[in-house]
Amino acid sequence: MSQAQVQETEKPQFYLKEDHHPEHSTMLGFWLYLMSDSLIFAVLFATHGVVGRNYAAGPAPADLFDLNLIAINTAMLLFSSITYGFAMLQMERNAKMETLFWLGVTGVFGAIFLALELYEFYHLIHEGAGPTRSAFLSSFFTLVGTHGLHVTFGIIWLITLMVQVKKHGLNPENRRRLMCLSMFWHFLDVIWIGVFSFVYLLGVLG
Repeated sequence: MSQAQVQETEKPQFYLKEDHHPEHSTMLGFWLYLMSDSLIFAVLFATHGVVGRNYAAGPAPADLFDLNLIAINTAMLLFSSITYGFAMLQMERNAKMETLFWLGVTGVFGAIFLALELYEFYHLIHEGAGPTRSAFLSSFFTLVGTHGLHVTFGIIWLITLMVQVKKHGLNPENRRRLMCLSMFWHFLDVIWIGVFSFVYLLGVLG
């Protein structure tokens, strides 16, 4: 055997053809991410609970919040959760176009939610109730704004997945990604119910 053949046979194998990726590792990792995100929101809720009544002689929640507008905004996010559920049902049927349709509807509801939230922020700042006005408003803008950023990232993720599904179909990878986004989207709904109840309702009626 020549020296070149010996070197060829002894060449280390850096790439393996077998797939050693654990089947449920992605879902487990995403659950761990959601738990860490829950801790972030828990800290923000706790902070608001501590400083939420420190108005610094400024406006109180009853002076600022329009519960009718917030109720409409809440309905938009809850409807988006329902339509995402419809998308997942269509995914189980392997109906690509129907899945894309319901994902699109979900994105529209999410965009309306964000638009109403930005309108609320603009109105509050225009009225002089910006995040630097009091500890209450600082905690409010931080908590609600953090949730809004999550929804924004969720919509970007949703659009990205719609492109992937349209291009590659409902393959196992896209199904797994849609499942992760489903968990994320419903998680944001649960957080918003807490925001609506703890920040808005208790703030105005409490």
